[in-house]
Amino acid sequence: MKMLIGAVLALGLSSLAGAQVTPPEIARQQQQEIKRGDPPRWTKPDRTEAAQLATLRKEINAALREALEACKQQGAGANSGCVQEARQIHRDDMANLRQIHVATREMSRTYETSGK
Repeated sequence: MKMLIGAVLALGLSSLAGAQVTPPEIARQQQQEIKRGDPPRWTKPDRTEAAQLATLRKEINAALREALEACKQQGAGANSGCVQEARQIHRDDMANLRQIHVATREMSRTYETSGK
């Protein structure tokens, strides 16, 4: 799952990678969640392609929210280049959802390299 998130960010938000900003209220919530530990659903893999695509959509939407928050932190207005670029990346990622899904599946495969 972590590789999937990394792939989405690498494929879709490469131009905004340095602009990620976590709002203080979200950071506090994240710290509380870290203390409680991972929910069991996080370690349960999405078995079906439909479930995997639904998770990917959620991640792409979350990436858009993060990018828009970063634009806001920069003081960019609703029609700024930063916001327009974030929305275009989101549209492109959603349009290429299946290709991103295939690419992340390929990246997450485990290959035996020990020679055994």
